[in-house]
Amino acid sequence: MLNTETDEPARTPTDDVPEEAQPASEKGKPGRKRRIFVTVAVLALLAGSVAVGTTLPDPKSSEAYAALAGEKASVESERDSAKSSYESMKSKYDTLQNGISDREAKVTARETEVGKADAAVKTAEAAVKVREDAVTGAEKTKAANTIGDGTWTVGKDIEPGTYRAAAAVGSTCYWGIYATGSNGSKIIQNDIPGGGRPAVTLSAGQDFNSTRCGKWEKQ
Repeated sequence: MLNTETDEPARTPTDDVPEEAQPASEKGKPGRKRRIFVTVAVLALLAGSVAVGTTLPDPKSSEAYAALAGEKASVESERDSAKSSYESMKSKYDTLQNGISDREAKVTARETEVGKADAAVKTAEAAVKVREDAVTGAEKTKAANTIGDGTWTVGKDIEPGTYRAAAAVGSTCYWGIYATGSNGSKIIQNDIPGGGRPAVTLSAGQDFNSTRCGKWEKQ
């Protein structure tokens, strides 16, 4: 028979059981401590910043801020004054502009009236000119058809036709009608009317003589 005995002491079942695992809380302690340290450091920095911030002076109480504020107020005052002056000037300008527009409208209306008056004057002047021309023409025609004392050749000096004394003649009035070129030797007709307004009819180829009878007008 084999000798199964040994000098080593016999193992109990508990000898093969591994050591009891450490609790997880115990294994994680180094990382947890690190996080706590970082948190505390951050809080310390924040606290330091707050402390530093609370100790900084108020910028509004500085002389530079006060000077800038004064300059800003001065600029704003100047701006408001300039704006007020501008509005006042603009109001005056608008008033003047409206007045100018009214005056221009009146001037335009006046010019229209003057234009109408000028047109009326020109029309009247044209009418007067027509009448003057008519009178002048009539006067010229009358003058051309009026003869006085002297001997006149019909067809050359005067037009043929009937002529009448312009006014009553005196007792010494004499008129005669002669054959042209006879120098008064060939009497066709003559008369001493002694008064009134005698009339004679003249034809081409005749000479007419009037002595102390005044004016004769062609009828």
